Amino acid sequence: MGERPDRNLALELVRVTEAAALAAGRYMGRGDKEGGDRAAVDAMRLVLNSVEMDGVIVIGEGEKDEAPMLYNGEVLGTGGEPQVDIAVDPIDGTRLLALGRANSLATVALADRGSMFNCGPIVYMDKIAVGPEAKGAIDLEVSPLVNLRSIARSKGKEIADLTVVVLDRPRHDKLIADIRRAGARIRLITDGDVAGSLMTAWPDSGVDALMGIGGSPEGVISACALKAMGGEIQGRLVTRNQAEAEAARAFGLDLNRVLSTDDLVRSDNVFFAATGITDGELLDGVKYYGDGARTHSLVMRSKSGTVREIIARHRWDKLMQISQVKYD
Repeated sequence: MGERPDRNLALELVRVTEAAALAAGRYMGRGDKEGGDRAAVDAMRLVLNSVEMDGVIVIGEGEKDEAPMLYNGEVLGTGGEPQVDIAVDPIDGTRLLALGRANSLATVALADRGSMFNCGPIVYMDKIAVGPEAKGAIDLEVSPLVNLRSIARSKGKEIADLTVVVLDRPRHDKLIADIRRAGARIRLITDGDVAGSLMTAWPDSGVDALMGIGGSPEGVISACALKAMGGEIQGRLVTRNQAEAEAARAFGLDLNRVLSTDDLVRSDNVFFAATGITDGELLDGVKYYGDGARTHSLVMRSKSGTVREIIARHRWDKLMQISQVKYD
């Protein structure tokens, strides 16, 4: 007899992201970033506390945007085994949700205790991410042209065939010019670089790489997902001013170090779930029907390499009898 299959926490995490998406989806297009984030945070916290685990948040959310917090160091779960690190982004793309734009997601990841990289006070990270075909072909310390040549070679493409996701920010003017000069195509996104990272590893997304500076918490969350999907991410922390640089040194962070996927999450037993809030290339958003709703999620585990798509239909008459979250 083989070893008994152990527990797949990702299948429990999908309840967490579904709850956050169902609660936050009511705020689509209403221009209320904090209201949507608060709804997602409250729903996520309630369901995380029902999971049989001893969890500690290493990658929290809210400080950067002064939103309601699932704060670093917060203890969640029932208190039983296993002991895990938690990374949360209740809404990857709060502005996307507030404006009713595509690709906002609810995301959460778990890994063995002590295995997630703690970004400390540093909120930004320079990143490059690719899917499985280009794993091992990237190097954050070389130019975009060199990386694009390597990615194209690994994927059996020409550089002109590649599509690179970049956050549309003034800080990326040079990066965008370099990518254009190399001959690759660019998909500019306004927010939501976890979704951008996931698309690099998702078949038929049409995205080959993500490049540029985004959130450091999102870098760790992306690493969790890409480890399960067989992709790769590299990152380097970026400070905005001297005060942040001094805070990084006080925290013991090396600002010159290029962080690999394994640096960002050392465990080989990582669980990840994401549920669409608004429609996007990766996931459908929440659909409300009056008497219920439909959600579309991705659920994955690095140990098995299994990636599941889960479409769920939720009935208010049943769900409201057992849920503390008022979705309807």
